[in-house]
Amino acid sequence: MSGIPDLDLGRPGELSSALRQMIAVLERERQALASLDRDELIGATREKEALCEALAPVGPDRLNADTRALAVTARQLNEVNRRVRNLLAANVAARLDALGGPRATYQPVNVAHA
Repeated sequence: MSGIPDLDLGRPGELSSALRQMIAVLERERQALASLDRDELIGATREKEALCEALAPVGPDRLNADTRALAVTARQLNEVNRRVRNLLAANVAARLDALGGPRATYQPVNVAHA
């Protein structure tokens, strides 16, 4: 599947390890977004999904101060990446609109006169 090993989140340190892996993947994703590297983006997406599956059973009650800080860092990195993706999508939409001319507006059809 991906480079994510099976995690036993019941073992000490495994939760920290998984969160550090997530941070590393999010950093890779940011670099891939900056360089528009499609293959790296696809790989990062797959690794994020695998890590999310591994972390799914973990609730906030399992976090200590260190793992909570790692989770906050991962959340912040994910938010930055989301904003970059949205900006890229907006730029593509603007470029496509410029190529295609003005958008067609919705014209309701009067069925009585059609």
